[in-house]
Amino acid sequence: MSFQRSSVLITGGSKGIGLSIAKVFSRETDHPLVLIARNRDELEEAKEICLEDGATEVHTISVDITDKNAVSNIPFTDYDPGIIINNAGSFLFKKLKDTSVEEFDRQFQINAFGAFNITKSILPELEKKERGLIVNICSMGSLEGLKDSGAYSMSKHALLGYTRSLRKELMNSKIAVSAINLGQTYSTSWQDVDIAQEKLIDPEDVGKLIISLSQLSIRSVVEEITLMPQGGKVAPM
Repeated sequence: MSFQRSSVLITGGSKGIGLSIAKVFSRETDHPLVLIARNRDELEEAKEICLEDGATEVHTISVDITDKNAVSNIPFTDYDPGIIINNAGSFLFKKLKDTSVEEFDRQFQINAFGAFNITKSILPELEKKERGLIVNICSMGSLEGLKDSGAYSMSKHALLGYTRSLRKELMNSKIAVSAINLGQTYSTSWQDVDIAQEKLIDPEDVGKLIISLSQLSIRSVVEEITLMPQGGKVAPM
């Protein structure tokens, strides 16, 4: 199947930034969608939203992406993914001195290992295709330390390091690997934080950007790109 007709797999696709990305793909492309998240009910709601927005086909997979055995049992070949968007993540707004060992480990598991786990499971099939695209949703916290969310920053540093290494590993293949270093983007993660949400990045802009990446010729790749709020960092971050 051609790259243009292959499916778009989005982790964390049931809500937040992931759902916003899925909605943009639904409206602006004919790619089938594969949404991955843990909550089955939220996935079904997201599926209906995407179909209403114009998606031609939507599949859902309820799984914990940090569970390597569960992920390895997913029949990814049935879904024909050509675009992998590792979006699933967790944001912990807590100083390192107050962060428990369990919270620190969980940030790494969700924000870094999950992307590795999904990609490792899909890569053998992706390598057989005429081309492929892997997009890892990183963060400005991948590029600098964050005094009020150090565990999150650690995990996003790890994700960016993984992305850069994977890019070099696949440089002579037909698979493009891109990192999007996101500034503050509106999502459910910000609901409990006292911040001016209207100043944050519109999450649908992330979807529009990824569509643009997917439309480049096979001769080009955007290795890393930074997307920021127009007014810069939003207080109190």
